[in-house]
Amino acid sequence: MADNPPLLVDFQHASFVRGDRFVLRDFSLQIARGEHVAILGPNGSGKSTLIKAITRQIYPIQHRDLRFRLLGHDDWDLADLRGHLGIVELDQLNNLSHEVTQRQVTARELVLSGFFNSIGLWPHHRVEPAHERLSREVMRFLEIGHLANRPLSAMSSGEQRRAMIGRALVHDPEALILDEPTNSLDPGAVREFRALMRKLARAGRSLLLVTHHIADVIPEIERVVLLKDGRIEADGPKSRLLTSARLSRLFGTRLRVVRRGRNYNIAPA
Repeated sequence: MADNPPLLVDFQHASFVRGDRFVLRDFSLQIARGEHVAILGPNGSGKSTLIKAITRQIYPIQHRDLRFRLLGHDDWDLADLRGHLGIVELDQLNNLSHEVTQRQVTARELVLSGFFNSIGLWPHHRVEPAHERLSREVMRFLEIGHLANRPLSAMSSGEQRRAMIGRALVHDPEALILDEPTNSLDPGAVREFRALMRKLARAGRSLLLVTHHIADVIPEIERVVLLKDGRIEADGPKSRLLTSARLSRLFGTRLRVVRRGRNYNIAPA
């Protein structure tokens, strides 16, 4: 009988400390390869710490029952990990503005820079024909091919985010982590970005969506993890967890959830 394939994320009894306090305590989470999952929680719930743990930017306290594996391995070289996990964080986008304004980084350069783990290209980077071919394919998939030579400083926020996703996709990762992807976008850009997330989900790679906007939980995402105060409050199908009562407790305020088909949203008070 064949062994089960390794999990994408396999954390057991992992605790993370920042300063003098626990931000995730005795944390356990398993995510299968190919699975789409949304992590929901209020500010300060531990979402950012979880992303840093998955991307190996931070490590848990050692414990005899600890398991801290990605794709079946405990140890990863970060360069190798980028070939399996693509990440688009809001912090990356916020830190982008000054550098791209000064250097006039174009969408093409930003996407290509994913091969070099940089923001934009530098003189010492050697761009190979295969890099150019893959970057064109990615930009075409993301529907930004026409923006290839436009500076990011001349793009909308939604267009910039597509280019950042392109930077993460050039390695053809099997999972893409999106951290608060629709924050600060106008309603039209939000609608377009959610359509892009659906396209990414249908393309066969895992989506790990980290957000506090339940409307970001696209129909292709069936599993939801509710996170609060560094612990998992609930983990299961969104039809059971995205309810007015559960989300009101999670966010500490009265909320009314409405459902239209496979889409969920918060109704105006």
